[in-house]
Formats: sequence, C-alpha cells, structure tokens
Amino acid sequence: MHSDEEGKVIEIINDKMVMIEVRGVRFPAYMDQIDFPYFKMFTQKKIVEKKKMFVDDIKKEKSATKNKIGEGVSLSFIPVFDKDVFDDEVVDKLKVYLINNNDESYHFKYDLLLGGEVNFNHTGVIEKLSDFYLHDIDFEEVSDSPNFSFEFSLSLPDKKKAPFYERALKLRGKQLFKKIEEIKETNLPSFSFELFTEYPDISVRETVDLSQLGNAGYRVYDASKLKDFIAPARSVIDLHIEKLVSSWKHLSNTEIMTLQINEFEKYYELAIAHKQASLIVIHGIGEGVLRDEIHERLRHKKEVKTFVNQYHHLYGYGATEILFSY
Repeated sequence: MHSDEEGKVIEIINDKMVMIEVRGVRFPAYMDQIDFPYFKMFTQKKIVEKKKMFVDDIKKEKSATKNKIGEGVSLSFIPVFDKDVFDDEVVDKLKVYLINNNDESYHFKYDLLLGGEVNFNHTGVIEKLSDFYLHDIDFEEVSDSPNFSFEFSLSLPDKKKAPFYERALKLRGKQLFKKIEEIKETNLPSFSFELFTEYPDISVRETVDLSQLGNAGYRVYDASKLKDFIAPARSVIDLHIEKLVSSWKHLSNTEIMTLQINEFEKYYELAIAHKQASLIVIHGIGEGVLRDEIHERLRHKKEVKTFVNQYHHLYGYGATEILFSY
C-alpha cells in the first residue's frame, strides 16, 4: 500500500504476515500493509477525456416497442447453468414463468405434478400483458415427466365467456433437452410452450327444429365437433355443498344430496364428452352416504374402467379417483 506496487502472495507465514513476490524479489509483509488490487481499481477515480459533441452526432432515441396484444398465454422456462466436476456447462435448474400476452387478466390455480404426485401448487392472478414468476424446478426432477396443470378464470367475469378453462402441459425429458439445445444454438435466454391463444366463449345451446333442418338437406349432428359446443370439463370436482351454493343451511339432507349428485352427473358426462383419462370427485368423509351413492352409480357406468377411494395427500380419504376406458 505504501509503494503502490502490485505483487503476488506466495506463502502465508502466520496470521499477521505473508511472503510477497514483486518482480522476482521475495520479502515478508504485514497483512495490514497489503490490499487486493481490485479495491484500488474500483475506488480510484478515472480521468475520462471529455469529448465535444455536436447536435448532428447525437443518436436518435429508439421508440419503445409496444406490447403486442393477442399472442395468448404460455409457460416459459429459463435454464440456470452451472459447471460440473469436469468443468462442462450443465443445467442446474429451470425458472418457471407464466406469460400473459393477452389484454385481459386471469385468476389461476397451478399444480406441478411429478410422478403423479403434486409437488408444488399456487393460486394467484396474472395481470394483462405481464409475466408471473412461479418457482424453480431442479433439473433432476425433469426425469419424472412433469405435468404443469392450470385452471384459469377471468378476473373480470364476462357472461359470454366460459366460467373456467383448464389447460395442462406434460413434458418429456427428451423434449426439454431438445429445447435447451435450441436456445444454446440461437443464444436465447428461454423457451416457451403455448397454453392457449384466446380465452374460450361460453357454450350456448340453441333449440332448433331438427326435422326441418334434416328435410332441407343440412347435416344435423357432427360428432367430430362435439367438443366445440359443450362446456369445458374439470379434472377435479368438489361436491361439498358450500362449494355449490352460497346459501344452503335451510336445505334438507335430501335436497343437499340431490344438488351434489346432479353436480357429479354433470361433470361426469362432460369428462366423457371430452375424453378425459380420469376424474377426481371430492365427496368428503362424513358418514359416507354421498361416497356410497357415487360408488354405486359408478358400478353401473360402462365408461368406468376402475375407481378407487384411497388416501390422497391433498384430500385424505375424502375423494374418489375415476379412470375411464373408451
């Protein structure tokens, strides 16, 4: 520090002294008489030559890029790289973001399933034209075929729009490795998968005279387009009465059971129409009356491959999972 020379510490003599080498000459020095050169580099004021600038030399400021509206909602991943023991660059984890490029905000429920089990869940709101950081995933967990499951609903309800919209993204390890290699080649920071472009309209059923349409030569029913005209399905339905109606304490047990069974039948039929692989029905524990009624109905439904009421880490013994066979 006194001579303003740069050297190298080649030996630690004790907790107060070190051996220094400066231009081939070695000598001991006290620790309080030396400092790292970086301190000087970052604290020393640099003399910068002032240049004259003329009006013609000033670059015009680029206009800010406007947000594009209507590109949909997507799930984006930012790989975080690290070095392994061989000093090779490897992916340590993935940062997960929800991207909303639409001009409307959404409530959402998010579940990450690894190996069929819920590993992480979150409920929130993503504003229009914004990003929402969800969480990090250790890259080792990619081998468990992660399933990113969402349920969206409009923050500002619209009678013309669907009350909710479920979307899911299931990724394979091979698929992720391919995406990571692509961003390395293109020098991009992230990669994305689209969840949906536009939030769907509500399904409207119209009553028409089918006989007149048939006689006029129109195709009355097209089964291949059935999904376009029915309400969205749910992968999980909750039959607790407080979830179905706001005021229920005045209802009799029979009336409550009727509402619950009607709700079950409604979403059972929607699951079949949408060719869902499974459906979870939350019926609670209680005395088991609702559970037994649902199980009895399932035994007589031809689309049911199997159903099971076993312990679930989210619902305990209060839910039945139905697997369908088409």
